Amino acid sequence: MNCKTYTFSKPFQLESGEKLSNAQIRYNTYGVLNERKDNVIWVCHALTASSEIHDWWAGLFGSGNVFDPDKYFIVCANNLGSPYGTTSPDHLNPETAERYGMSFPEFTLRDTANLTIDLMDHLDIASVHLLIGGSCGGNIALEIAIAQGQVIKNLALLCCSAREMPWTIAIHQSQRIALDSDPDFKNNKSNSAIDGLCAARAFALPFYRTAQSMNTRQQEENLNKLTNFKSASYIDYQGEKFAKRFDAHCYYKLLNALDTHNIGRNKDSISAALASIKTNTLVIGIDTDLFIPVNEQLFIVEHIPNASYAEIKSMFGHDAFLIETEQIKTIFQASNINLSISSTIKSHP
Repeated sequence: MNCKTYTFSKPFQLESGEKLSNAQIRYNTYGVLNERKDNVIWVCHALTASSEIHDWWAGLFGSGNVFDPDKYFIVCANNLGSPYGTTSPDHLNPETAERYGMSFPEFTLRDTANLTIDLMDHLDIASVHLLIGGSCGGNIALEIAIAQGQVIKNLALLCCSAREMPWTIAIHQSQRIALDSDPDFKNNKSNSAIDGLCAARAFALPFYRTAQSMNTRQQEENLNKLTNFKSASYIDYQGEKFAKRFDAHCYYKLLNALDTHNIGRNKDSISAALASIKTNTLVIGIDTDLFIPVNEQLFIVEHIPNASYAEIKSMFGHDAFLIETEQIKTIFQASNINLSISSTIKSHP
């Protein structure tokens, strides 16, 4: 694994019209680029993940696995607004020398895609054998595929959509209300609004799972119990765990960015934007996904000319794309995406 940070020499233009000075993007690479530079797998991570793929997708990535760094040059960049190194509300504003916090300019997932494309150019990557993303990462991958169709040879999209729907925007707004209700949220400091961050994450978690998964894994054996229920403790634990690794202001701005997701913006239509993707595409849905139901993935498949569909069967809902890695492996093995790469003569980009 190799972790690096690239700082842009010119101001980075946002869709809002604002610019980021000294914008930077942190990224991880695994493996090495071959002589032909055709063994690249580029991963777009989910909303609160990071570029350290081995931390959250170990079931797919690693030596001898489907995405093997001994065969591929695997790249994952931290998203714009993330607290893991790419320019975000947790950075200092170079114009004021103070932390951005909530003054960080509004940005879109398309901005994140464009930042990623600029990193591809910096790394001199003219061909991506596979671009893959799940959830928010799938949305970003869609934007990249539309903008860089000639570069992307294969595309894999998991549990994502062509635009953010009112259902998910409403869930995001509920989380923002939780964040804003913490008086500490107004403080322009790192580690602010811990209670609000816990509450926001706790609110969202049931939508990422299912009634079946909660009822199965958090079932009480003591029929006489009156307090300290397993499911309540589980939600508390997950909220506290998240608050230890994330930032409240970053989370708020990232939720805003998710709301902007619409590949039809400034295009003729959403369907026309999808139809412009000529890349060989695999779309994967999850049968129990409450957050981004499979009809959203089926819409994508209907309008991308060279797309096929596969479905994960799971009781874990939206989060199954992080959990059901054995099913994902099987889907890839049976898919029309060829993961074969001939000999890799090592050379660093």
